[in-house]
Amino acid sequence: MTSRTVALDRALHDYLFNIGVVEHPVQRELREFTAGHRQAKMQIAPEQGQFMGWLARLIGARRYLEIGVFTGYSALTVALAMPDDGEVVACDVSEAFTAIARQYWEKAGVADRIQLALQPAQATLRQLLADGRAGSFDLAFIDADKPSYRDYYEACLQLVRPGGVIAIDNIFLSGRVVEPKPEDPPGVRLMHEFNAGLKHDARIHMCVLPVGDGLTLCTRR
Repeated sequence: MTSRTVALDRALHDYLFNIGVVEHPVQRELREFTAGHRQAKMQIAPEQGQFMGWLARLIGARRYLEIGVFTGYSALTVALAMPDDGEVVACDVSEAFTAIARQYWEKAGVADRIQLALQPAQATLRQLLADGRAGSFDLAFIDADKPSYRDYYEACLQLVRPGGVIAIDNIFLSGRVVEPKPEDPPGVRLMHEFNAGLKHDARIHMCVLPVGDGLTLCTRR
């Protein structure tokens, strides 16, 4: 037994991957392709993808909202975990990144489940609320520009159903959130303050998982 989370060196991380990650062939192909991308660090870890697919199945997710798509691995993972009539609304602003995503979604046979909104996410979130979609999503994932996290979170709180889950990525920022420095980008201090506030938000139940770059899970009360 141990009183704190075990640090993962390369050997233990490889072991975790070998015993704990099961991927669809197209997931693996996309992950390996993205590993060679100049922005590869934006990709979620495969063990995080495994967790998100498991979570989607656990809660019976049929409606999934994603903020920040990149090359599409997380959207693909959750789409594969949902039933055939599942719906993914995926928000991003990059035509180049999401063009890659579209190819792999099509190849995996889930493109018809994924509605890609290519515009600033806040505009899409406002439109969803205006269209009467409040309380209609089972699961939301925030993995985009850090200064906007609070706004994304507030919108997701309206859009997920009671008991629905909001997953928030990169809450560690590679450790920089512990003691933000004056020279850090503004997003570091904003994330530090955002993280601290979630613990006291009476609208949710929350927990933090040390997976990837830190993942906070919030269940709407």
